[in-house]
Amino acid sequence: MSDLREKDDRFGPGTYLTPEEAKEFHKLFLTSFVIFTLVAIVAHFLVWNWRSWLPGPNGYAMIADHARYASAVVGQMFT
Repeated sequence: MSDLREKDDRFGPGTYLTPEEAKEFHKLFLTSFVIFTLVAIVAHFLVWNWRSWLPGPNGYAMIADHARYASAVVGQMFT
């Protein structure tokens, strides 16, 4: 049994990766995680600039105004 373990240089119990494969997977995982995080940060920044999710001095009244405007525009398209 110990001879089998010495020949098999797989990393960790239940893992079928060699140390080199595990390092390569870890590198790919970190790269994709960083890219995903950067895209999420940029998306949040753009949405914040488009429409702040904190209410202004009039509270959420502006949402009702925009909803009335949008319904008027859609109503004109179908009349």
